[in-house]
Amino acid sequence: MTASNPYRDESHASPGGLPPGDAHLDSAAQLMNRIGSQLGTRLGLVSLDGTRRPAPPALVLVAHGSRDPRALSTVRTLVERVRELRPLLPVRLGHIELNEPLLPDTLASLGDGRAVLVPLLLGRGHHVKRDIPEAAAAARAETRVAAPLGPHPLLVETLYARLVEAGWRTTLSDARRRASAVVLAAAGSRDPDSAADTRRTARLLAERLGVPVVPAYASAATPTVAGAVRALTARGRHRIAVASYFAAPGRFAAECAAAAPWIAAAPLGAHPAMARLVLHRYAQTLAAPEAAAEHALTSA
Repeated sequence: MTASNPYRDESHASPGGLPPGDAHLDSAAQLMNRIGSQLGTRLGLVSLDGTRRPAPPALVLVAHGSRDPRALSTVRTLVERVRELRPLLPVRLGHIELNEPLLPDTLASLGDGRAVLVPLLLGRGHHVKRDIPEAAAAARAETRVAAPLGPHPLLVETLYARLVEAGWRTTLSDARRRASAVVLAAAGSRDPDSAADTRRTARLLAERLGVPVVPAYASAATPTVAGAVRALTARGRHRIAVASYFAAPGRFAAECAAAAPWIAAAPLGAHPAMARLVLHRYAQTLAAPEAAAEHALTSA
């Protein structure tokens, strides 16, 4: 049964559907905010004695890559939102596969500079534990690798916002709450740490919503979305939404949305909370001792 609210890519939507006059004022306010942010960042590069501080390490956002053109568009929008928050921070994009620039090419372009690699991945798996560290080790640049984005409360807030956009009510009666549930649809991995991270996110989202949240997977793990829906239906839950635990649109996200019996939320995408989370992982990695940063890749 297909979802009644299939997700759409809103990366290029107008801000809030404002009328032309209000949109103009909103654009002017955004411009002033950007100018203020740039000025603050420039001043931050100057120490109290007037000397210029060293430039910060580049932030390299590492995306998986997809054949779906919406994925690349979404990731590029996220990169721009990160740049808007930190205008003078060098922000680069590199892909593990399928899209350009590939991560080794991005790292090569940095020469022998410094960089922090922030995986646009939601849990610990093969890419986080092997592929990205190996690419970092082979680069000339002085690199550090951040932990994956999940689990984290900012991801839960993004999932919640996407569900509300799809039609989830922010307040539920007791009867509606007893009838409601969510399937957290993720890509899936054979790595038990990845599954543990997804289960942790499901628990956090359940606490946020006040209804059961069951993790399900598009591949490599069980249950499937359809299987999770059947299990919840057997428990008397007939208002079942699918939360899309994917960084960007793609085949897996579309297949999971198509299995939703009620509403299907959009992927996490370029939500403002995602940009804040990327910068949080970057700052967290810079603040941590080297050994602690490496430990974060292999432990919850």
